[in-house]
Amino acid sequence: MPEKSSLTLYGRADCDDTERTRDRLRALGVAFTEVDIDHDTAADAFVHFINRGFRSTPTLVFDHGHRKVVLTEPSDEELDGALRS
Repeated sequence: MPEKSSLTLYGRADCDDTERTRDRLRALGVAFTEVDIDHDTAADAFVHFINRGFRSTPTLVFDHGHRKVVLTEPSDEELDGALRS
């Protein structure tokens, strides 16, 4: 049986790209967990680590069990491509 995939969006309330990505995921009916890095120090540290010291939002993590895919500040086209795969 395939493992269930999950999606986590690391973002900030005042980030236009986070808002655009959140709205797109909702419009497409994609379930996701949102973490505001302004209110979660561990998530903030993770975003800095995964983005080589940058506080880039949104950072999305697709968790496919043993495989994870990370997208940082994706365009709508990049996001759609990741959702298809």
